Amino acid sequence: MNLPLYLTLARIFMIPLVILSYYFIPNVGHQVAAIVFVLAAITDYLDGYLARRNKQVTRLGAFLDPVADKLLVAASIVMLVGEHYSPHLVLPAMVIIGREITISALREWMSEIGKRRSVAVSYVGKIKTALQMAALIVLLWYTPGQPLFILNAGEYMLFAAAALTLWSMIVYLKAAWQDLTFSGKT
Repeated sequence: MNLPLYLTLARIFMIPLVILSYYFIPNVGHQVAAIVFVLAAITDYLDGYLARRNKQVTRLGAFLDPVADKLLVAASIVMLVGEHYSPHLVLPAMVIIGREITISALREWMSEIGKRRSVAVSYVGKIKTALQMAALIVLLWYTPGQPLFILNAGEYMLFAAAALTLWSMIVYLKAAWQDLTFSGKT
């Protein structure tokens, strides 16, 4: 075990803390959940950076890092859609979660045929992640009774993140299209 792997595991253990804080800490639970989410997002950046810088990349870390990211985002989005009773948040939630499932399957497939590098993380994917994290932080922070511009800003950012999510999915699918359609497998 190394520090990057500990950071990834810490992110996984922060997921229940985000949820428990959000629902069960009176008066400031939403803000505590947002702060814990920020800490988890920081570990997302740090674990990869430290693993590469210190040459501590491991198979377990490479597997757990995207799993931790997807669990954190999916749990937060599902919680927020349920909490805000906002039917219009369902669309970006479905796009974001659906894309994560699709790209995870795509990366698995591309690894199986030895072409994982063709679907490596793109610049658009990094911007999407940053915007998605910012949107979720704002939406977690919002408490009914606060100015509505906070909620609206989070919702607009989530829709923008969903648009970038679709764009990045198209980029990945385009990069892999020939291997998907002409690989000789069904």
